[in-house]
Amino acid sequence: MAIGDVIEVDDRMQSGYRYTLVEPMGENFAPGFTPYCSPARMLELGVFEGKYLNDCTGEFPEDWFTNARIGDVPDISLNHFAIKSRQPLSVWREKGWIIEQDPRGWFQWYCRYYLGRRIEGVDAAQIKRWRAFARHAGQIRANCEPGDTFCRRRQRQGLLQWAHDPFI
Repeated sequence: MAIGDVIEVDDRMQSGYRYTLVEPMGENFAPGFTPYCSPARMLELGVFEGKYLNDCTGEFPEDWFTNARIGDVPDISLNHFAIKSRQPLSVWREKGWIIEQDPRGWFQWYCRYYLGRRIEGVDAAQIKRWRAFARHAGQIRANCEPGDTFCRRRQRQGLLQWAHDPFI
């Protein structure tokens, strides 16, 4: 995938949507937006109970799924910290966190942003949400011994699912 490529989306949750890559993959992020890891690494570590992007693998680079921990049904054992740490999509919709371009939520936005899609205004709002999620890292630092990754596993899983460092 390269700058200028047009990605056409046709999956269970979205069809007829197209976007153009305007930045090189994994580069030229907004100032201050420094995700801990790539979408491929997040999928490899285990996020969203293995049930995310399963029906739209063709939209993203094949190598993102080579070592991904995914399955046909949600399974918390596929999460890195083996704990449930997500809300149903219906909650996200009720709170107004879902945007038209990315009906699967923040991680879908991040995957597309990482690929090189940019949307003025939308990107700033999503990055603001990413920054706000960092508060969970502060709670881990305040309540856990350094290196104790079993402490506050749910918050750690959440940090991973928001591309923050869960191993603090």
